[in-house]
Amino acid sequence: MTTLLEIKSSVLRQVQACPTFRRRAEGEPAATNADPPEPAAGAWKPGDGVEFFAHMRLILKKGEGRQGLPCPEVLLRSGSPAPAEPVDPSRGLRALTQEEVEMLYEEALYTVLYRAGTMGPDQVDDQETLLGYLQQVFGTSPEEHTEAIERVKKAKAPTYALKVSVMRAKNLLAKDPNGFSDPYCMLGILPASGAPREPGPRTEQRFSFRKGSKRGGPLPAKCIQVTEVKSSTLNPVWKENFVFEIEDVSTDQLHLDIWDHDDDVSLVEACRKLNEVIGLKGMSRYFKQIVKSARANGTAGPTEDHTDDFLGCLNIPVREVPVAGEDRWFKLEPRSSASRVQGDCQLVLKLITTQRDTGMSQRGRAGFLSYMLLLSRLLQFEHRSEEPKASCWRGELSGPAATILCLHGAQNNLSALQLAVLHWQVSSRHHQTRTLDYGYLLGLLEDMQAHWEEASSLPQGQEESLADSFNAFSEFGLRLLRQLRDFFPATNSTAVYRLELLLKCLSKMQIFQPSFEVCSFRTELNADISAALKRGNREWYDRLLNTKSPREQSGPQRLAGLVELADAVYEDLQSCYGIYASLFHSITDIDFFTLTFRQLERLVAEEAWVLTEELSPKMTLEVASGLFELYVTLADIQRFWSSIPGRDSRSLALAGIHGPFLPAVKLWLQVLRDQVRWRLQGAVDVDTLEPMDASSKHSSSAATASLCFSHIQELWARLAWPDPAQAEALGTQLSQDLCAATLFYTELLRKKVDAQPGAAGEAVSEPLCVVLNNVELLRKAAGQTLRGLAWPEVTSGPEGVLPRPLLGCAQALDEDLQQEVHTVTAHLTSKMVADIRKYVQHISLSPDSIQNDEAVAPLMKYLDEKLALLNTSLVKENLSRVLEALWELLLQAILRALGANLDVSADFYGRFHFTLEALVSFFHAEGQGLPLESLKDGSYKRLEEELRLHQCSTRECIEQYYLDKLKQVARPRVRTRNVGTRPRPQTPAPRSLAQALPQRSLEQKRFGRLSVRCHYEAAEQRLVVEVLHAADLPPLDANGLSDPFVIVELGPPHLFPLVRSQRTQVKNRTLHPVYDELFYFSVPAEACRRRGACVLFTVMDHDWLSTNDFAGEAALGLGGVGGIARPQVGGSARARQPVTLHLRRPRAQVKSALRMLEGRTNKEAQEFVKRLKELEKCMEADP
Repeated sequence: MTTLLEIKSSVLRQVQACPTFRRRAEGEPAATNADPPEPAAGAWKPGDGVEFFAHMRLILKKGEGRQGLPCPEVLLRSGSPAPAEPVDPSRGLRALTQEEVEMLYEEALYTVLYRAGTMGPDQVDDQETLLGYLQQVFGTSPEEHTEAIERVKKAKAPTYALKVSVMRAKNLLAKDPNGFSDPYCMLGILPASGAPREPGPRTEQRFSFRKGSKRGGPLPAKCIQVTEVKSSTLNPVWKENFVFEIEDVSTDQLHLDIWDHDDDVSLVEACRKLNEVIGLKGMSRYFKQIVKSARANGTAGPTEDHTDDFLGCLNIPVREVPVAGEDRWFKLEPRSSASRVQGDCQLVLKLITTQRDTGMSQRGRAGFLSYMLLLSRLLQFEHRSEEPKASCWRGELSGPAATILCLHGAQNNLSALQLAVLHWQVSSRHHQTRTLDYGYLLGLLEDMQAHWEEASSLPQGQEESLADSFNAFSEFGLRLLRQLRDFFPATNSTAVYRLELLLKCLSKMQIFQPSFEVCSFRTELNADISAALKRGNREWYDRLLNTKSPREQSGPQRLAGLVELADAVYEDLQSCYGIYASLFHSITDIDFFTLTFRQLERLVAEEAWVLTEELSPKMTLEVASGLFELYVTLADIQRFWSSIPGRDSRSLALAGIHGPFLPAVKLWLQVLRDQVRWRLQGAVDVDTLEPMDASSKHSSSAATASLCFSHIQELWARLAWPDPAQAEALGTQLSQDLCAATLFYTELLRKKVDAQPGAAGEAVSEPLCVVLNNVELLRKAAGQTLRGLAWPEVTSGPEGVLPRPLLGCAQALDEDLQQEVHTVTAHLTSKMVADIRKYVQHISLSPDSIQNDEAVAPLMKYLDEKLALLNTSLVKENLSRVLEALWELLLQAILRALGANLDVSADFYGRFHFTLEALVSFFHAEGQGLPLESLKDGSYKRLEEELRLHQCSTRECIEQYYLDKLKQVARPRVRTRNVGTRPRPQTPAPRSLAQALPQRSLEQKRFGRLSVRCHYEAAEQRLVVEVLHAADLPPLDANGLSDPFVIVELGPPHLFPLVRSQRTQVKNRTLHPVYDELFYFSVPAEACRRRGACVLFTVMDHDWLSTNDFAGEAALGLGGVGGIARPQVGGSARARQPVTLHLRRPRAQVKSALRMLEGRTNKEAQEFVKRLKELEKCMEADP
């Protein structure tokens, strides 16, 4: 019993009723008891099929990565450096002549030697370091370098100017009564002596001063530049630019005053502004203004004027201006300690040169041109080719290079936009000669975009040069996109990231296109990108085609190459969808996947159509195998397109291409059928019928067969034949071949196990257990494979339901394998029959003095030992089957023992009853073994009944006989009709197949039905039985009719010893007789209430020349009859509703009570048995 506690719950089995493959095979004359047919030699050489299935695994392996849509994480398998992009030295900036190089060198030295301003913390302040760096850049000798420096020092120093942009001020003092001010700025350059210097011709005087300077003499208006007046604000915004010529950079300083502009106002006008006064402070200023106005109108002298209010000033030494310029807020300062000021002013300062004594300046070269040439020279020097990651260089310049460029750009007054444009022009050109990082180029474009609002200030020459650089870079980028797969492979994450940045650069360039007025660089860059991609797709395909399947080869030679080409196209489409498509769509709004799929799919389809037409007349097994593999890949391509939401494969060039491949697929499936048999034959030949390892309980051949079936299922799914009618034919043939191969394997196993010598005295055969496990494994594998062979039906059925041919095939195979399992199980348990009978006989022969558990112990020990072996050797499904078989063997052995021992003591039957309960507990194993409903069914019920009946008295057995008859009767059906009307025989209405009655209903109608009415009259102490009519009786005469009559009797006899049976009249030639006869039985009510009391109706067919024939019988329990169960209450007894009883034949459980009585020797039992046997003789005449 302990063994079964480890067993899982058993699996319910379903037996399908349909013609089996084995029965079909047995119907053929040549197939009876014949050896399994040998598989025919096919396309592959005869053998064990290993080579064929190895090739099939290669086909399936290709499909492992084709399940669903690809993920970028799967495709990006490498983070190695990206492939090198093509470079062309001729695509850089124009090479300079020697004279131009010397002038550029002089320009750079001049910039360093005549620098002005303060160096920043990140800049190189040492002049010698900067000069030495330039010597390295231009590659001059020390003598040449010294000579060039001396020549530059003799040149005229540049003319400096300070470029001042007055941007805004904030938090100024309120000087007007309304709580605001009307601020404006006055600014100029003060030399070291303190006297202002006259500015150049650009000096602009908005209005004259009204107040003299306390620091010196009066300031002439031409020495000062003035901003506009911003009315009524404490946070003015000016954004005005001024340029001041600098005489001495080291001593000159910028001076700026901010004033509140006040007009002369009269007392009346001041009063009118009463509503402008804000707060108490404003009111005090209002009174002061009134007083001032009154003085002006009355007491003021003619020399006193009304000056503006001072708001603050700034003094900034020119030498402190950074060489790169600065944009900052300056805190306003007072004129004296008595002044009260507040607020800040934002200025943009830049120290520039207006005249330069260099060769380039003398020849009229613009500053941006010399800067561009210098930047190009420095980039070439900084970006050395010997650097290990030269293609990842992001333009990081050294300190000297950045300092020199900063000085040159500031001295030439180049704006932030001009600098950004120049860096882009030089770097984009340099990238085409020596690869840079696209992130660096994208950053340059973003810098340009940030300052693009100043695009109108670009010189025409620089705008033209920028447009040329855009054209050159876009042409370079399009050339790379044409070779997308070479330079940006989808498996390389580094290359894909470079592609993303390149596309962002090309997309960013289109932002600047509308701003070009002089010349545009491109009209529709996206259209050019699409054209480049299409051209690149075609070039890639043609190159692949010429490599793998050149057209000059013959058709069979090209076939293998075309398969490789189709595989390469599928992998490329995966890359397009998983990697490239999202990049192109998100950045350029180009549907790259659709563009590429349509183009490549059409090219592959054209090639496949041509090749299939050429090979169709030359169809061989080798060609069929190649065409099958080609079609599988083409089907994968179609399925890939259909798996994308919103895509329809019917519009593809591959739609309908399955037609030319049909002959090849049919031939290949024939090869598959033969190879499967060869493979199974070879697997069984080498099988030792031993478990493969400790974790499995089947042998090697079962694993091989299961794997073969799994490959077939996967291949069918990959095939996905689109035509429903053709798919049904192919699938039906394949499923039949699979079922035949499965039965072929089981027969091979049976032959092998029969050929092995069995061990003497071995009750549990390990080879048989392995065979049983093999069959079970193959049953599951074959069932799963058959379910996987479903095809789309022409008329769509319910979802999840197999097509009818496939369903029938699966049901037939399952039935055959279940029968095979049953056969092997019976063979396995047959070795235990003798032992089981021996131990059961030991129980029956044990003397009464031995306790029951001692008598049963040997049997339980034997079962525990054998089931321990079975549990180790069998899978749980087979273990459940063996347990069920052993259970049936035990029950039959006990029944046999009971039949062989009659007229024994009650202790004998009690011991077997104890044995039965012990076995139930053993096999149930606390829910881990067989379920109780399975254990207590079938033979168990018969055995339990016999044990119970053996312990009963004769009358109790007779009562049990009648109780069993009452159990057979279905629930009586009460029918309503009008009182006094003649009942009509009822014919059941015909029903459709879909409405077919269950088996039980059909059995109930088999022998017809009888309508009766019964009640008890307490006053008369009699039972009234009325036989009304019968219907649908079985025809028992040669004319197809019967002559029925009904015998009415009460039972059991010992309850009604004085009551005789009565009978109705005979109704000739009818199956629906109408009787309407009353019968009276004088019996006490107490007898009717006894256990088993009933009225028995026996319908007979009257025969004149022979014994009457038995038609059927029915019983009606008296316990529920009106007047017995409850008193009769008013009304006519005949008004009670009739009861319809279904006629039956006695069943086995009724006969079991009869058998018990047959073994009794008392008179009562013998007389009862004699009367019943007379009735059985009538029943034997029933056809």
